[in-house]
Amino acid sequence: MNVLAVNGGSSSLKFSVFRVDGGEPVFVNGDALDVERDADTALARVLARIEGPVDAVGHRLVFGGPHYDAPVRASDAVLRDLEQLVAIEPLHLPAELDLVYAAMRALPHAPNVLCFDTAFHRRAPAIAHRLPLPGDLDPMLQRYGFHGLSYEYIASKLPPDAGRTIVAHLGSGASLCAMRNGEPIDTTMGFTALGGLMMGTRPGDLDPGVVLRLLADGYDAVALNELFYHRSGLLGVSGTTGDMRTLMAAAQHDAAAREAVDLFVYQLVKMLGSMIAVLGGLDTLVFTGGIGEHAEAIRERALAQLAYTGAFTTAVIATDENLMIARHTLAQLG
Repeated sequence: MNVLAVNGGSSSLKFSVFRVDGGEPVFVNGDALDVERDADTALARVLARIEGPVDAVGHRLVFGGPHYDAPVRASDAVLRDLEQLVAIEPLHLPAELDLVYAAMRALPHAPNVLCFDTAFHRRAPAIAHRLPLPGDLDPMLQRYGFHGLSYEYIASKLPPDAGRTIVAHLGSGASLCAMRNGEPIDTTMGFTALGGLMMGTRPGDLDPGVVLRLLADGYDAVALNELFYHRSGLLGVSGTTGDMRTLMAAAQHDAAAREAVDLFVYQLVKMLGSMIAVLGGLDTLVFTGGIGEHAEAIRERALAQLAYTGAFTTAVIATDENLMIARHTLAQLG
């Protein structure tokens, strides 16, 4: 059996093909392509690079809401339900759903399995999902967490007695996840993928009063969406780019670039402290994601500021969301 894992992001489409013969999926080939506006064209480009048949397709979906706490096979009813969630996660979910529809058209006999980034966090304690808002509001208003497939993969690489662990998934999107023996306890992202840490183009946590002020200044929902998803974070502070590599190279001579990097590290350390408090200490700190894996200087600065916490193990582990997608797809197929 050949399983295609489709991982659509905000700027790229990653795919992997896994061959399965009664055991763990074995990677065959894969790549990252620039995002195409048209999902059918994007999927056609992927399929053109695959040799042999595709027997099943697994998809990463960023958001599954409160009801999808595990992967599920795609159906008309499920897809109609997920279409109602697009307003909550407009950056990724529309394009990801388009890829599901494209796969159903291109490969009508291959089952499609939907794997949700929010599902891993549904196992966290109920208190971690609660927002301090009146209970008579829309029950959808709660904390969800994201990057769940990445965290689930990292958890699978930890020893059973890993203890109090924080995983820092640092990339163009960034978040932290506190785990105890591989089980999620809390995470920095909340209702949407805008919250928590400062990111490439997203601001992370903001005082709600900032939103009220912007509304008073004439911003509407469309303008706020553009500001918070595409013009904030590292890009907003630096005024030039949301790419950490570029900013670190420019920081020596560019004050705005230096400020963006400094603010990222400051927020990272502050939120690591909050996760340590939730766990009651720290045994293991894992870095993953593009910045987490490759920006050694960022890791070193953060670790230097955590020296007061005492001894803990540090690791850098390359994440593999696509392998998790393939595993989930096989489990759903029985």
